[in-house]
Amino acid sequence: MSSSATSVATESEIRSPQTPGPVLLMGAPGVGKGTQAKELVKYWGVPQVSTGDLLRSNVAQGTALGKAAKEIMQRGQLVPDSLVNDMVEARLKQPDTKRGYILDGFPRTLAQATWLDERLGGVQSALPLVAVSLQVDYNQLLRRITGRRNCPVCQTIYNIYSNPPKRDGFCDVEGAALVQRADDTERVFAARMTAYNAQTAPVVDHYRNLGRFVEVSADGPIAAIAAGIVAAVERLRS
Repeated sequence: MSSSATSVATESEIRSPQTPGPVLLMGAPGVGKGTQAKELVKYWGVPQVSTGDLLRSNVAQGTALGKAAKEIMQRGQLVPDSLVNDMVEARLKQPDTKRGYILDGFPRTLAQATWLDERLGGVQSALPLVAVSLQVDYNQLLRRITGRRNCPVCQTIYNIYSNPPKRDGFCDVEGAALVQRADDTERVFAARMTAYNAQTAPVVDHYRNLGRFVEVSADGPIAAIAAGIVAAVERLRS
């Protein structure tokens, strides 16, 4: 883990809710972004804005943006930044984002980060985006991913290192043989980490240079990590 990671705050250090503004939650595969996003949504009372959810929602609802995205995906192509930006633009115009929101999966590239900064800069009342990167040691992340097993019947998730079943290889609830996802292997994880670091490094540098970036340790209890994120955002907003 980076030596510059902030120390984790305790639950008692969380002060009363403030207006968080837009918060980008970053982190490598397996770091726990989804879990922390849910904690922050509950604490601040602001929505989570996930580009994956936006894409699925637009396609399912048959919006103009969704139809365009579906056609592109059916050709086996990646949805371009411009179309993703348009979906995010539409979502951020909804009233529940007024006090802020937790961004998940966006901005993923420097071009997206630049676009978002320009958009927020054009809204008089908008706070600038702050980026929080969750940090966990590589070997710990590897154990989280490669140790993951799930029950094909009840979908209970175990980890052979940190949360093993009572009977090795079998679900405590259903007694079914546990399975490992095909992409939960060391080779796939290493490739995902390489891609993540290459893609997000320019985004990290962008917000670090603007003084709107902080690293927070994601090693510890869920509530304590959430407290660390809240404290970090408050420092960036002060």
